[in-house]
Amino acid sequence: MPIDRERAQTFARLLDTLHEGVFVGVLTPGESGHRQTMVANPAVKRLLGLPVDAPESDVDPFAPARFADPAARASFLNRLTNDGSVSNYLLRMRRADDTVVLIEVTAHVRAKQRGGVLVDALLRDVTEHRRLDDRSRELYQQLLQNEKLAAIGQMVSGVAHELNNPLGTILGWAERLQETPLSDAGRRGVDVIQAESERAARIVKNLLTFVHKRRSTRAMVDVNKVVRDTLALKAYDEPTGDIATVTALAAGLPQVFADAHQIQQVLLNLASNAEQAMLTSHGRGTLVIRTWHDAEAGIVALEVSDDGPGLSPEIKSRMFEPFFTTKDVGEGTGLGLTVAYAIVQEHGGRIRADSVVGRGSSFIVELPANAPASPTPASAPAAAPQAQDRRVLVVEDEPALAAAMREALTHAGFTVDTAGDGEEALARVRQGPFDAVVCDLKMPRDDGKMLYRAIAAIAPTLARRVIFVTGDVTADAERFLAESGCAWLVKPFRIADLLRAVRDTLA
Repeated sequence: MPIDRERAQTFARLLDTLHEGVFVGVLTPGESGHRQTMVANPAVKRLLGLPVDAPESDVDPFAPARFADPAARASFLNRLTNDGSVSNYLLRMRRADDTVVLIEVTAHVRAKQRGGVLVDALLRDVTEHRRLDDRSRELYQQLLQNEKLAAIGQMVSGVAHELNNPLGTILGWAERLQETPLSDAGRRGVDVIQAESERAARIVKNLLTFVHKRRSTRAMVDVNKVVRDTLALKAYDEPTGDIATVTALAAGLPQVFADAHQIQQVLLNLASNAEQAMLTSHGRGTLVIRTWHDAEAGIVALEVSDDGPGLSPEIKSRMFEPFFTTKDVGEGTGLGLTVAYAIVQEHGGRIRADSVVGRGSSFIVELPANAPASPTPASAPAAAPQAQDRRVLVVEDEPALAAAMREALTHAGFTVDTAGDGEEALARVRQGPFDAVVCDLKMPRDDGKMLYRAIAAIAPTLARRVIFVTGDVTADAERFLAESGCAWLVKPFRIADLLRAVRDTLA
């Protein structure tokens, strides 16, 4: 009838304009059961990667071969048959080109016939939607993790300060004892004390590296030292026995003006990616880290190479994009290379990748090089005369550490006075002239900041010769130290570093 034909044509036009796939047909269990497609609109064909002009009879979205997980089809049909309908049922299905997409199915059983069920189904491709949801969840989890790390960072900051004070005392006296005549057993004992104290100090430093959010603080940095410190840091992580690490660090490398912690983060990200690529590809591999200086280009280069699967052109073109990752959901946020790229860019350098599919990858970080500093002799002949008649005030609330610093400075020829806090130190400054002040940054009552400002008001020249020592450098402390322009040492420090800092300040 004309009215029925008109309705049919209207219905057909409506199906053609829908973005969701519409399927009507008979589904039967088993691998070779009878199946019949009655309606399959163009959206179903697009979803399955079929030509739009493909006959509807050839379109079967629920064929066994379409299911990425063969067992999923039986579960889907059992649920549909038993409940009579499903709503937003998620299936992983294969397109004609064998790619896997996520399909959300809402279906209703109209009738049972021929050992199967006649169903009306609505299909929707939610692959991109789910990917965005996964990224949002990852971001949310990352924010939660950052909040946790911030809380842990505050706790570790306090613990580090308390640990670094006794560690500084132990290291100071160990160095002093090494300068005295000792028996062979005593010498071995002192060496062990110093080595284990330095080991404990590295552990504290590594904890701060991971959990303490640091503001960018740049200084002259030895890239080779960053590499060694990073590899030592990774040694505390679960060892990967199937990954061999080889280093080739150039001697005489110029220093770079950089934030050592941020460069360490770049290296950690690159090394971690390389290790995961090798382990995923063939369960083992060799990680090569090398440095060199290109004097003509004026750069110091840091290269991280692996013998993993390499990078395809598509991956190479997108690898620095935020959230782009080749890892499974939950195994990576896709931010590692993005962060590395941003850090290198902020340092005025560049990062690039050389890769051949099947033959591994190399990431090269190039940083602007500074002119190498003139070598300073380990013990300058003029050091002792400089200490003659030079008065140094040591301000430290830890008596044992203050005594160790006083002993070392006195032995070096300085006249030393001590104070236990900022208030006592300020009284000493008012009483008599000092040539330099070694001051703890964090103290009870008047701390190092307050003392510095008070000294700057009454003795501006002395304020330029203040050397700060601290167990942990927070963001506020970094801003203060940058504004003051004073030299500073992080506890625990070597006595040789303290003496060098005092002599340089006086010079």
